[in-house]
Amino acid sequence: MAFTYDFPRASLTVDSIILCAKNEPSVLLIKRKNEPYKDSWAFPGGFLDMDETLVTAAHRELKEETGIICEELTQFGIYDSIDRDPRGRTISVVYYTFVEEELKAIAQDDAIDVQWFKINKLPKLAFDHDKIISDIKKSILK
Repeated sequence: MAFTYDFPRASLTVDSIILCAKNEPSVLLIKRKNEPYKDSWAFPGGFLDMDETLVTAAHRELKEETGIICEELTQFGIYDSIDRDPRGRTISVVYYTFVEEELKAIAQDDAIDVQWFKINKLPKLAFDHDKIISDIKKSILK
């Protein structure tokens, strides 16, 4: 059954933060293939499909963009700043996991590149991902 609404509705996205704590901590980032923020670095993520849970979407987007399959993703937080996405009102549920080694990743789908970056030497990130990684540093990597 299709529904239509007379008022705007928010979109829901997921982001996955893959951290490697070996030696100096690092994080996996993708370089975006499409606007907004084309050619900018970001966490793997994307929009929730209507027939999946949030964590299922996080696993799917991670695999689609990097080829990585993680056993477990833990919910970190919800980011809902009004202007976090120039495409419109978007709320993101952020997940994270730790891996023992920097896993081999292959840019796919909406990513043109994928790389591991040292957590204290990150490029400027798309959307509000600078804020999210700052929060991760304060609460998980303290």
